[in-house]
Amino acid sequence: MIAIQNYAEVEPAFFDGRDFGGSIDVVKEVLSDVRKRGDAALAEYGARFDLSAPAALEIPQSELKAAAERLRRENPALYDALCYSRDLALRFAKRQRDSFDDFEVELEPGLFTGQKTIPVDRAGVYVPAGRFPLVSTVVMTVTPAVAAGVGEIVLCTPPRVHPDDRAAAEKSGQGVPGKPFVGGKPYADEGIMAAAHLCGATAVFACGGAQAIGALAFGTQSVPRVDVIVGPGNKFVAEAKRLVYGTVGIDMVAGPTEVFIIADKTANPAWLAADLLAQAEHDVVAQPVMATDSPELAQAVAQEIERQLASLPTRATAQESIARCGRIILCDSLEQAAEVANRKAPEHLELAMADGAERDRIAALVHNYGSLFVGHGSAEVFGDYAAGLNHTLPTSGSARFTGGLSVRMFLKTVTTLRTAEGSSGAVASARASGILGDAEGLAGHARAARIRIEA
Repeated sequence: MIAIQNYAEVEPAFFDGRDFGGSIDVVKEVLSDVRKRGDAALAEYGARFDLSAPAALEIPQSELKAAAERLRRENPALYDALCYSRDLALRFAKRQRDSFDDFEVELEPGLFTGQKTIPVDRAGVYVPAGRFPLVSTVVMTVTPAVAAGVGEIVLCTPPRVHPDDRAAAEKSGQGVPGKPFVGGKPYADEGIMAAAHLCGATAVFACGGAQAIGALAFGTQSVPRVDVIVGPGNKFVAEAKRLVYGTVGIDMVAGPTEVFIIADKTANPAWLAADLLAQAEHDVVAQPVMATDSPELAQAVAQEIERQLASLPTRATAQESIARCGRIILCDSLEQAAEVANRKAPEHLELAMADGAERDRIAALVHNYGSLFVGHGSAEVFGDYAAGLNHTLPTSGSARFTGGLSVRMFLKTVTTLRTAEGSSGAVASARASGILGDAEGLAGHARAARIRIEA
Protein backbone atom coordinates (compact mmCIF):
# COMPACT_ATOMS: atom_id res chain seq x y z
CA MET A 1 0.00 0.00 0.00
CA ILE A 2 1.30 3.45 -0.87
CA ALA A 3 2.18 5.57 2.16
CA ILE A 4 -0.11 8.47 3.05
CA GLN A 5 1.41 11.21 5.19
CA ASN A 6 0.58 14.70 6.34
CA TYR A 7 2.57 17.62 5.00
CA ALA A 8 4.12 18.21 8.44
CA GLU A 9 5.54 14.66 8.36
CA VAL A 10 7.48 15.11 5.10
CA GLU A 11 11.16 14.67 5.93
CA PRO A 12 13.72 17.19 4.58
CA ALA A 13 15.54 14.42 2.69
CA PHE A 14 12.52 14.07 0.41
CA PHE A 15 13.56 17.30 -1.29
CA ASP A 16 17.20 16.31 -1.77
CA GLY A 17 18.57 15.02 -5.05
CA ARG A 18 18.69 11.24 -5.17
CA ASP A 19 22.13 9.73 -5.83
CA PHE A 20 22.34 6.21 -7.22
CA GLY A 21 25.97 6.45 -8.33
CA GLY A 22 28.95 4.55 -7.00
CA SER A 23 30.24 3.48 -10.41
CA ILE A 24 32.77 6.24 -11.06
CA ASP A 25 35.97 4.17 -10.74
CA VAL A 26 34.77 1.48 -13.14
CA VAL A 27 33.58 4.06 -15.65
CA LYS A 28 36.83 6.03 -15.47
CA GLU A 29 38.73 2.88 -16.40
CA VAL A 30 36.40 2.12 -19.31
CA LEU A 31 36.63 5.65 -20.70
CA SER A 32 40.40 5.74 -20.40
CA ASP A 33 40.67 2.40 -22.17
CA VAL A 34 38.38 3.44 -25.03
CA ARG A 35 40.33 6.67 -25.46
CA LYS A 36 43.61 4.77 -25.72
CA ARG A 37 42.64 1.67 -27.68
CA GLY A 38 39.52 2.64 -29.62
CA ASP A 39 37.72 -0.19 -31.38
CA ALA A 40 39.84 -2.85 -29.67
CA ALA A 41 38.52 -1.72 -26.28
CA LEU A 42 34.95 -1.62 -27.59
CA ALA A 43 35.27 -5.20 -28.83
CA GLU A 44 36.68 -6.34 -25.50
CA TYR A 45 33.93 -4.72 -23.44
CA GLY A 46 31.28 -6.00 -25.83
CA ALA A 47 32.61 -9.53 -25.32
CA ARG A 48 32.37 -9.06 -21.56
CA PHE A 49 29.07 -7.27 -21.09
CA ASP A 50 26.81 -7.52 -24.15
CA LEU A 51 24.74 -10.20 -25.88
CA SER A 52 26.85 -9.82 -28.98
CA ALA A 53 30.27 -8.49 -29.92
CA PRO A 54 30.10 -8.05 -33.69
CA ALA A 55 33.15 -8.02 -35.93
CA ALA A 56 32.17 -4.57 -37.19
CA LEU A 57 30.18 -1.95 -35.30
CA GLU A 58 28.23 0.08 -37.86
CA ILE A 59 24.88 -1.34 -38.89
CA PRO A 60 24.38 -0.88 -42.64
CA GLN A 61 21.64 1.51 -43.74
CA SER A 62 20.12 -1.38 -45.68
CA GLU A 63 19.54 -3.23 -42.40
CA LEU A 64 17.87 -0.17 -40.86
CA LYS A 65 15.62 0.29 -43.87
CA ALA A 66 14.73 -3.41 -43.88
CA ALA A 67 13.81 -3.23 -40.19
CA ALA A 68 11.48 -0.29 -40.87
CA GLU A 69 9.85 -2.08 -43.81
CA ARG A 70 9.44 -5.23 -41.75
CA LEU A 71 7.81 -3.24 -38.95
CA ARG A 72 5.39 -1.64 -41.44
CA ARG A 73 4.36 -5.08 -42.72
CA GLU A 74 4.24 -6.98 -39.45
CA ASN A 75 3.07 -4.34 -37.01
CA PRO A 76 1.46 -1.48 -38.93
CA ALA A 77 -0.13 -0.02 -35.80
CA LEU A 78 3.27 0.43 -34.14
CA TYR A 79 4.77 1.74 -37.39
CA ASP A 80 2.02 4.36 -37.69
CA ALA A 81 2.33 5.31 -34.00
CA LEU A 82 6.08 5.84 -34.41
CA CYS A 83 5.53 8.00 -37.48
CA TYR A 84 2.83 10.01 -35.70
CA SER A 85 5.09 10.53 -32.68
CA ARG A 86 8.00 11.52 -34.94
CA ASP A 87 5.89 14.01 -36.91
CA LEU A 88 4.55 15.74 -33.77
CA ALA A 89 8.01 15.86 -32.18
CA LEU A 90 9.52 17.29 -35.36
CA ARG A 91 6.84 19.97 -35.66
CA PHE A 92 7.30 21.01 -32.05
CA ALA A 93 11.12 21.04 -32.34
CA LYS A 94 10.98 23.10 -35.53
CA ARG A 95 8.78 25.64 -33.76
CA GLN A 96 11.37 25.75 -30.97
CA ARG A 97 14.06 26.30 -33.60
CA ASP A 98 12.11 29.23 -35.03
CA SER A 99 12.14 30.93 -31.61
CA PHE A 100 15.92 31.42 -31.82
CA ASP A 101 16.30 34.53 -33.94
CA ASP A 102 19.39 35.65 -35.78
CA PHE A 103 19.68 39.42 -35.52
CA GLU A 104 21.97 42.42 -35.76
CA VAL A 105 21.20 45.63 -33.87
CA GLU A 106 22.94 49.03 -33.90
CA LEU A 107 23.41 49.73 -30.18
CA GLU A 108 25.21 53.00 -30.81
CA PRO A 109 25.90 54.82 -34.09
CA GLY A 110 28.29 52.58 -36.02
CA LEU A 111 28.39 49.83 -33.34
CA PHE A 112 26.55 46.78 -34.62
CA THR A 113 26.11 43.71 -32.40
CA GLY A 114 24.40 40.50 -33.39
CA GLN A 115 23.52 36.91 -32.67
CA LYS A 116 23.62 33.78 -34.80
CA THR A 117 22.22 30.37 -33.93
CA ILE A 118 24.27 27.58 -35.50
CA PRO A 119 23.74 23.80 -35.26
CA VAL A 120 26.57 21.58 -34.08
CA ASP A 121 28.27 19.56 -36.80
CA ARG A 122 27.73 16.11 -35.33
CA ALA A 123 25.43 14.85 -32.57
CA GLY A 124 25.66 11.60 -30.65
CA VAL A 125 22.55 9.79 -29.44
CA TYR A 126 22.46 6.94 -26.94
CA VAL A 127 19.43 4.63 -26.86
CA PRO A 128 19.32 1.94 -24.14
CA ALA A 129 17.96 -1.51 -24.88
CA GLY A 130 17.64 -3.28 -21.54
CA ARG A 131 14.44 -4.79 -20.20
CA PHE A 132 12.43 -2.37 -22.32
CA PRO A 133 14.09 -1.26 -25.58
CA LEU A 134 13.04 2.37 -25.77
CA VAL A 135 11.93 2.98 -29.35
CA SER A 136 10.33 6.24 -28.24
CA THR A 137 13.72 7.51 -27.11
CA VAL A 138 14.89 7.39 -30.71
CA VAL A 139 12.09 9.82 -31.58
CA MET A 140 12.88 12.11 -28.66
CA THR A 141 16.62 12.32 -29.30
CA VAL A 142 16.95 12.24 -33.08
CA THR A 143 14.10 14.53 -34.16
CA PRO A 144 15.27 17.68 -32.30
CA ALA A 145 18.72 17.19 -33.84
CA VAL A 146 17.09 16.95 -37.28
CA ALA A 147 15.03 20.08 -36.56
CA ALA A 148 18.17 21.92 -35.47
CA GLY A 149 19.84 21.16 -38.80
CA VAL A 150 22.62 18.92 -37.46
CA GLY A 151 24.63 17.46 -40.34
CA GLU A 152 25.41 14.04 -38.84
CA ILE A 153 23.43 12.18 -36.17
CA VAL A 154 25.29 9.16 -34.78
CA LEU A 155 23.28 6.68 -32.72
CA CYS A 156 24.72 4.02 -30.42
CA THR A 157 22.64 1.22 -28.94
CA PRO A 158 23.52 -2.16 -27.38
CA PRO A 159 24.16 -4.95 -29.89
CA ARG A 160 21.96 -7.96 -30.56
CA VAL A 161 22.67 -11.20 -32.40
CA HIS A 162 22.07 -10.84 -36.13
CA PRO A 163 19.38 -13.14 -37.61
CA ASP A 164 22.05 -14.72 -39.83
CA ASP A 165 24.03 -15.65 -36.71
CA ARG A 166 21.22 -16.89 -34.49
CA ALA A 167 21.50 -20.55 -35.43
CA ALA A 168 25.22 -20.57 -34.70
CA ALA A 169 24.70 -18.67 -31.47
CA GLU A 170 22.00 -21.06 -30.26
CA LYS A 171 24.08 -24.10 -31.18
CA SER A 172 27.00 -22.81 -29.11
CA GLY A 173 24.82 -21.54 -26.26
CA GLN A 174 25.89 -17.96 -26.89
CA GLY A 175 24.05 -14.71 -27.44
CA VAL A 176 22.69 -14.74 -23.89
CA PRO A 177 23.65 -12.70 -20.81
CA GLY A 178 27.14 -13.73 -19.73
CA LYS A 179 27.86 -15.56 -23.00
CA PRO A 180 27.97 -13.11 -25.90
CA PHE A 181 28.19 -14.22 -29.50
CA VAL A 182 31.51 -12.89 -30.81
CA GLY A 183 32.41 -12.04 -34.38
CA GLY A 184 29.02 -11.90 -36.06
CA LYS A 185 27.31 -9.18 -38.07
CA PRO A 186 26.35 -5.87 -36.39
CA TYR A 187 22.71 -5.71 -35.32
CA ALA A 188 20.49 -4.13 -32.67
CA ASP A 189 16.95 -4.23 -31.38
CA GLU A 190 14.72 -4.22 -34.46
CA GLY A 191 12.35 -1.55 -33.13
CA ILE A 192 15.25 0.78 -32.40
CA MET A 193 16.73 0.18 -35.85
CA ALA A 194 13.37 0.86 -37.51
CA ALA A 195 12.87 4.04 -35.51
CA ALA A 196 16.40 5.21 -36.29
CA HIS A 197 15.66 4.89 -40.00
CA LEU A 198 12.27 6.58 -39.74
CA CYS A 199 13.61 9.50 -37.69
CA GLY A 200 16.70 10.22 -39.76
CA ALA A 201 19.78 8.94 -37.90
CA THR A 202 22.71 9.10 -40.31
CA ALA A 203 24.74 6.29 -38.71
CA VAL A 204 23.88 3.58 -36.19
CA PHE A 205 26.45 1.58 -34.22
CA ALA A 206 25.89 -1.66 -32.29
CA CYS A 207 27.69 -0.49 -29.19
CA GLY A 208 26.30 0.04 -25.69
CA GLY A 209 27.17 1.03 -22.15
CA ALA A 210 29.78 3.45 -20.85
CA GLN A 211 32.10 2.33 -23.64
CA ALA A 212 29.66 3.72 -26.23
CA ILE A 213 29.70 7.11 -24.47
CA GLY A 214 33.50 7.02 -24.58
CA ALA A 215 33.46 6.17 -28.28
CA LEU A 216 31.15 9.09 -29.06
CA ALA A 217 33.14 11.50 -26.90
CA PHE A 218 36.65 10.61 -28.08
CA GLY A 219 36.09 8.87 -31.39
CA THR A 220 37.49 5.49 -32.42
CA GLN A 221 38.56 3.89 -35.69
CA SER A 222 34.88 3.20 -36.43
CA VAL A 223 32.81 5.60 -34.33
CA PRO A 224 33.21 9.29 -35.17
CA ARG A 225 33.77 11.85 -32.44
CA VAL A 226 30.67 13.99 -31.81
CA ASP A 227 30.06 17.45 -30.41
CA VAL A 228 27.18 16.66 -28.05
CA ILE A 229 25.80 13.45 -26.53
CA VAL A 230 22.17 13.03 -25.54
CA GLY A 231 19.96 10.22 -24.32
CA PRO A 232 19.22 8.19 -21.17
CA GLY A 233 20.92 5.10 -19.78
CA ASN A 234 21.80 3.17 -16.65
CA LYS A 235 24.05 4.48 -13.88
CA PHE A 236 27.20 3.58 -15.85
CA VAL A 237 26.02 5.52 -18.88
CA ALA A 238 24.99 8.46 -16.70
CA GLU A 239 28.37 8.50 -14.96
CA ALA A 240 30.19 8.29 -18.30
CA LYS A 241 28.26 11.29 -19.59
CA ARG A 242 29.14 13.23 -16.45
CA LEU A 243 32.83 12.45 -16.89
CA VAL A 244 33.08 13.33 -20.59
CA TYR A 245 31.29 16.67 -20.16
CA GLY A 246 33.68 19.37 -21.28
CA THR A 247 35.13 17.14 -23.96
CA VAL A 248 31.63 17.13 -25.42
CA GLY A 249 28.36 18.74 -24.44
CA ILE A 250 25.69 16.60 -22.77
CA ASP A 251 21.98 17.05 -22.31
CA MET A 252 21.90 16.13 -18.60
CA VAL A 253 22.78 13.43 -16.08
CA ALA A 254 19.42 11.79 -15.47
CA GLY A 255 18.42 9.62 -12.52
CA PRO A 256 15.36 7.46 -11.90
CA THR A 257 12.11 8.77 -13.30
CA GLU A 258 9.56 10.59 -11.14
CA VAL A 259 6.08 12.03 -11.28
CA PHE A 260 4.38 14.49 -8.92
CA ILE A 261 0.61 14.94 -9.16
CA ILE A 262 -1.32 17.81 -7.59
CA ALA A 263 -4.92 16.60 -7.42
CA ASP A 264 -8.15 18.14 -6.22
CA LYS A 265 -11.39 16.40 -5.27
CA THR A 266 -12.62 16.44 -8.90
CA ALA A 267 -9.87 14.02 -9.97
CA ASN A 268 -10.62 10.44 -11.00
CA PRO A 269 -8.88 8.02 -8.56
CA ALA A 270 -8.50 5.38 -11.29
CA TRP A 271 -6.72 7.83 -13.59
CA LEU A 272 -4.44 9.01 -10.80
CA ALA A 273 -3.55 5.46 -9.80
CA ALA A 274 -2.80 4.58 -13.43
CA ASP A 275 -0.50 7.61 -13.79
CA LEU A 276 1.37 6.76 -10.59
CA LEU A 277 1.80 3.14 -11.64
CA ALA A 278 2.95 4.18 -15.11
CA GLN A 279 5.98 5.79 -13.48
CA ALA A 280 6.42 3.05 -10.88
CA GLU A 281 6.79 0.31 -13.48
CA HIS A 282 9.95 1.93 -14.89
CA ASP A 283 12.19 1.00 -11.99
CA VAL A 284 12.07 -0.07 -8.36
CA VAL A 285 13.55 3.34 -7.48
CA ALA A 286 11.15 5.36 -9.64
CA GLN A 287 9.32 7.90 -7.49
CA PRO A 288 5.53 8.27 -7.85
CA VAL A 289 4.14 11.05 -5.63
CA MET A 290 0.76 12.74 -5.25
CA ALA A 291 -0.25 15.75 -3.18
CA THR A 292 -3.85 16.61 -2.42
CA ASP A 293 -6.00 18.50 0.06
CA SER A 294 -8.62 15.72 0.02
CA PRO A 295 -8.18 12.82 2.51
CA GLU A 296 -11.02 10.98 0.77
CA LEU A 297 -9.22 11.17 -2.58
CA ALA A 298 -5.97 9.99 -0.99
CA GLN A 299 -7.65 6.86 0.37
CA ALA A 300 -9.46 6.18 -2.89
CA VAL A 301 -6.23 6.44 -4.89
CA ALA A 302 -4.37 4.15 -2.48
CA GLN A 303 -7.08 1.51 -2.84
CA GLU A 304 -7.19 1.92 -6.61
CA ILE A 305 -3.44 1.38 -6.83
CA GLU A 306 -3.82 -1.97 -5.09
CA ARG A 307 -6.69 -2.93 -7.39
CA GLN A 308 -4.76 -2.06 -10.56
CA LEU A 309 -1.56 -3.70 -9.34
CA ALA A 310 -3.32 -7.07 -9.26
CA SER A 311 -3.57 -7.16 -13.07
CA LEU A 312 -0.47 -5.17 -14.02
CA PRO A 313 2.07 -7.29 -15.98
CA THR A 314 4.90 -5.20 -14.50
CA ARG A 315 3.53 -5.63 -10.99
CA ALA A 316 6.77 -6.77 -9.34
CA THR A 317 8.68 -3.62 -10.28
CA ALA A 318 5.76 -1.23 -9.78
CA GLN A 319 4.82 -2.64 -6.39
CA GLU A 320 8.37 -2.29 -5.08
CA SER A 321 8.59 1.27 -6.41
CA ILE A 322 5.30 2.18 -4.73
CA ALA A 323 6.43 0.65 -1.44
CA ARG A 324 9.97 2.09 -1.46
CA CYS A 325 9.55 5.50 -3.06
CA GLY A 326 5.87 6.29 -3.50
CA ARG A 327 3.74 8.47 -1.24
CA ILE A 328 0.61 10.58 -1.06
CA ILE A 329 1.02 13.88 0.80
CA LEU A 330 -2.01 15.38 2.51
CA CYS A 331 -1.74 19.17 2.33
CA ASP A 332 -3.75 21.88 4.05
CA SER A 333 -4.38 23.52 0.67
CA LEU A 334 -3.47 23.22 -2.98
CA GLU A 335 -1.22 26.25 -2.53
CA GLN A 336 0.77 24.18 -0.06
CA ALA A 337 0.85 21.34 -2.58
CA ALA A 338 2.30 23.78 -5.13
CA GLU A 339 4.95 24.79 -2.60
CA VAL A 340 5.90 21.14 -2.11
CA ALA A 341 6.10 20.66 -5.87
CA ASN A 342 8.37 23.68 -6.30
CA ARG A 343 10.71 22.41 -3.58
CA LYS A 344 10.72 18.93 -5.09
CA ALA A 345 11.22 20.16 -8.70
CA PRO A 346 9.93 16.93 -10.26
CA GLU A 347 10.63 15.59 -13.71
CA HIS A 348 6.90 15.39 -14.51
CA LEU A 349 4.28 17.54 -12.80
CA GLU A 350 0.56 16.92 -13.31
CA LEU A 351 -2.26 19.25 -12.30
CA ALA A 352 -5.20 16.84 -11.97
CA MET A 353 -7.72 19.61 -11.45
CA ALA A 354 -10.91 20.78 -13.10
CA ASP A 355 -10.71 23.58 -15.63
CA GLY A 356 -11.19 27.01 -14.08
CA ALA A 357 -9.69 29.87 -12.13
CA GLU A 358 -8.38 27.62 -9.32
CA ARG A 359 -6.39 25.46 -11.71
CA ASP A 360 -5.07 28.54 -13.48
CA ARG A 361 -3.96 29.97 -10.13
CA ILE A 362 -2.07 26.80 -9.15
CA ALA A 363 -0.53 26.56 -12.63
CA ALA A 364 0.79 30.10 -12.14
CA LEU A 365 2.30 29.16 -8.75
CA VAL A 366 4.36 26.16 -9.91
CA HIS A 367 7.63 26.83 -11.71
CA ASN A 368 10.06 23.97 -11.04
CA TYR A 369 9.37 20.99 -13.31
CA GLY A 370 10.59 19.26 -16.44
CA SER A 371 7.19 19.19 -18.13
CA LEU A 372 3.79 20.33 -16.86
CA PHE A 373 0.61 18.42 -17.71
CA VAL A 374 -2.47 20.55 -17.15
CA GLY A 375 -5.90 19.06 -16.55
CA HIS A 376 -7.45 15.64 -16.06
CA GLY A 377 -7.07 14.61 -19.69
CA SER A 378 -3.41 15.54 -20.10
CA ALA A 379 -1.84 12.23 -19.14
CA GLU A 380 1.90 12.30 -18.54
CA VAL A 381 2.28 9.24 -20.78
CA PHE A 382 1.16 11.37 -23.73
CA GLY A 383 4.33 13.37 -23.20
CA ASP A 384 6.31 10.14 -23.05
CA TYR A 385 5.14 9.03 -26.44
CA ALA A 386 3.07 11.14 -28.77
CA ALA A 387 2.25 14.76 -27.93
CA GLY A 388 5.19 16.62 -29.46
CA LEU A 389 6.93 17.20 -26.11
CA ASN A 390 10.31 15.67 -25.38
CA HIS A 391 10.40 12.98 -22.70
CA THR A 392 14.09 13.41 -21.85
CA LEU A 393 13.68 15.57 -18.75
CA PRO A 394 15.61 16.67 -15.64
CA THR A 395 15.33 14.48 -12.54
CA SER A 396 16.44 14.56 -8.90
CA GLY A 397 15.63 18.23 -8.42
CA SER A 398 17.64 19.49 -11.39
CA ALA A 399 14.46 21.03 -12.82
CA ARG A 400 15.32 23.91 -10.46
CA PHE A 401 17.97 25.05 -12.92
CA THR A 402 17.44 23.34 -16.27
CA GLY A 403 14.78 22.20 -18.68
CA GLY A 404 14.51 19.02 -20.72
CA LEU A 405 16.11 18.01 -23.98
CA SER A 406 15.11 20.31 -26.82
CA VAL A 407 16.35 21.61 -30.14
CA ARG A 408 18.44 24.09 -28.12
CA MET A 409 20.84 21.29 -27.10
CA PHE A 410 21.97 20.98 -30.70
CA LEU A 411 22.40 24.71 -31.29
CA LYS A 412 25.14 27.19 -30.46
CA THR A 413 24.18 30.82 -29.92
CA VAL A 414 27.16 32.90 -30.96
CA THR A 415 27.59 36.67 -31.04
CA THR A 416 29.02 39.06 -33.62
CA LEU A 417 30.43 42.59 -33.64
CA ARG A 418 30.71 44.91 -36.64
CA THR A 419 31.81 48.53 -36.46
CA ALA A 420 31.83 51.48 -38.79
CA GLU A 421 35.36 52.87 -38.54
CA GLY A 422 35.43 56.35 -37.04
CA SER A 423 31.78 56.26 -35.99
CA SER A 424 30.80 57.78 -32.65
CA GLY A 425 29.84 54.37 -31.30
CA ALA A 426 33.18 52.77 -32.27
CA VAL A 427 35.12 55.69 -30.80
CA ALA A 428 33.18 55.60 -27.53
CA SER A 429 33.68 51.86 -27.23
CA ALA A 430 37.43 52.23 -27.83
CA ARG A 431 37.74 54.94 -25.18
CA ALA A 432 35.77 52.96 -22.59
CA SER A 433 37.73 49.78 -23.38
CA GLY A 434 41.03 51.62 -22.93
CA ILE A 435 39.99 52.96 -19.52
CA LEU A 436 38.83 49.51 -18.38
CA GLY A 437 42.05 47.92 -19.64
CA ASP A 438 44.09 50.42 -17.60
CA ALA A 439 41.95 49.72 -14.52
CA GLU A 440 42.69 46.00 -14.78
CA GLY A 441 46.40 46.50 -15.42
CA LEU A 442 46.15 45.03 -18.91
CA ALA A 443 48.13 47.55 -20.92
CA GLY A 444 47.98 45.48 -24.09
CA HIS A 445 44.20 45.50 -23.99
CA ALA A 446 44.16 49.25 -23.52
CA ARG A 447 46.59 49.78 -26.40
CA ALA A 448 44.63 47.49 -28.77
CA ALA A 449 41.57 49.64 -28.10
CA ARG A 450 43.19 53.09 -28.34
CA ILE A 451 45.32 52.35 -31.39
CA ARG A 452 42.11 52.38 -33.46
CA ILE A 453 41.26 55.96 -32.58
CA GLU A 454 44.68 57.56 -32.32
CA ALA A 455 45.60 59.88 -35.16
